Amino acid sequence: MARVQSRAGTAGGSESQRKPTAADLQRRETRERIFGAAIEEFKRAGMAEADIGSIVAAAGVARGTFYFHFPSKEHVLLELERREEKRIAAEMTRFAKTSGALPDLLAEIVRVVVAAERRLGQLLFKDVLAVHFSPMRPPEDEWTDHAIIVVLVEEIDRARQRGEVDPSVDASLSAMYFLLGLYALLTTTQQSKAIRTFMLDNFVAQAWRGMEAR
Repeated sequence: MARVQSRAGTAGGSESQRKPTAADLQRRETRERIFGAAIEEFKRAGMAEADIGSIVAAAGVARGTFYFHFPSKEHVLLELERREEKRIAAEMTRFAKTSGALPDLLAEIVRVVVAAERRLGQLLFKDVLAVHFSPMRPPEDEWTDHAIIVVLVEEIDRARQRGEVDPSVDASLSAMYFLLGLYALLTTTQQSKAIRTFMLDNFVAQAWRGMEAR
């Protein structure tokens, strides 16, 4: 996740060092209410066309309160990205503990990302990917800031140690190429479900062949 944070997000770090007060809890509840209203508006209209007025009306807050918690609409998407990455990485970790086979994990990543696309809706999913690759991200943003890549790199390394992956494979580059390819395929493929499933299955197979030990 990018290191771009809202003012409230930054304040939350210091709050974690002490017992939350009633004001802290109320601020967090307000932030969550705004976040939920913004996500619903983004699903309806897309981030670019989303109306701040509609968001604050749905959340029951003043316009300035929105900007206190989220300096821009993009910051809402960055927060959503962080939460989705955490959710997907946790599912990947649980799956990896039950199946040590890297090809199975690659297929599982596709499944959980497609599930996220379905849950968010294609319009919001594309907006999240757009902010993921946005030039607004800080130049110091590294792959280690992204939980999904971190988990995949670790699993590729483990598979290499087991002799299943070619020793020459760079785990971090392979993980980034796999995810970049997956995101591109999902956002550009508009064919029927059957054709899309075939393309995703083939994508996983080709990715594995590129890493598999000969």
